[in-house]
Amino acid sequence: MEKNSKNNKRIPSGFSADDTEKRIEWLKEKTGIHLDETPINEPEDLKGIIENHVGFMPIPMGIAGPLLIDGEYAKGEFTVPICTLEGTLAISMSRGMFASTLSGGISTQYIKQELSRAPVFIFNSLKESSEFMKWIDTHFEEIKKVAESSTNYGKLLRIDQYPIQNYVVIDMVLDTGNAAGQNMVTLAAKLACDYIQNNTGYKYILESGFNSDKKASSKTMIMGRGHSVISETTLKHSVLKRILGIHLDEVDIFQQVAPTVTNMAGTTGCHLHISNALTAIYLATGQDTACVAENSIGHFQTEPSEDGLKCRLTLPSITVGTVGGGTRLLPQQKNLELLGCHEGEYSSRKLAEIICASSLCLEISLMSAIASGTFTQAHMKYGRK
Repeated sequence: MEKNSKNNKRIPSGFSADDTEKRIEWLKEKTGIHLDETPINEPEDLKGIIENHVGFMPIPMGIAGPLLIDGEYAKGEFTVPICTLEGTLAISMSRGMFASTLSGGISTQYIKQELSRAPVFIFNSLKESSEFMKWIDTHFEEIKKVAESSTNYGKLLRIDQYPIQNYVVIDMVLDTGNAAGQNMVTLAAKLACDYIQNNTGYKYILESGFNSDKKASSKTMIMGRGHSVISETTLKHSVLKRILGIHLDEVDIFQQVAPTVTNMAGTTGCHLHISNALTAIYLATGQDTACVAENSIGHFQTEPSEDGLKCRLTLPSITVGTVGGGTRLLPQQKNLELLGCHEGEYSSRKLAEIICASSLCLEISLMSAIASGTFTQAHMKYGRK
């Protein structure tokens, strides 16, 4: 739930039962959301989420904030729910959020939303594949109508064709609305390919692997998958020193080394640990956590400026939704309500902007810990009992 940015009161700290109660009351007073009153789903509500159900596995949940965002869909101050088993994550994310909020907040740029399924058609000759590609282009509107007949919200944006050897991959790209959309694109592609097969006689395999579902890839880095968002903040000199304990020269040394060595290791993109932020927020908001495998790619960059330190994070792949799947779980619904992402035409885009901004904050905090030499100290303090 959004609140006025003037209220920058920090989250109460501590590990006792009383401290937990203080945080619950603090959150209720700040947002109107009482997390302690959230029920769990009945077993009959879990169809489509899990089979062979035997119970629920509680995972520790915390909150991080204050996060101030000026985005296209996310605007205002947020307290972000996270679920994790890694000590230091919540306090580190909160530190980055607090630093960015004191510096004026985070700007986000929403780029696009695209999710695809990539069937492959197989041919006996190159001539057949060439004629097939022309047929697809000519009959796009008919294919689009068939594909969209399976969904109330999905829209077939285009079909990208990739010929290789004696087969053609047709990457069917959809806007999935507020749904994460994996099932949506699968059914739409199935109906469309049946139509294509019935009219051309060529057989297909529904998934070629080209769309990189649940896998990090260069294709996803370039083309995106799910929501694509960029976030940016300029940290003031005073905030760098007082909150993060670093100076620009320390950051400069770190940034001289990290991108080069990261590239040497063959990492897709250049960042520190965006999978930590993604997993924690995905669990708290009912997302498919296996998508972290494909979403943990991005570019984190810093740039000295007259006002302090510009920090940017590009996340080309945020595969999240606010309807369907795990968002049907009652605790996760409550957390989406906490973020103001439980309703609205573009609630999934709003959630994606919040996730990108939160990930930037965690990157900032870890970078500061490594650059200032306090990384080990922080983990010994918060990462051990």
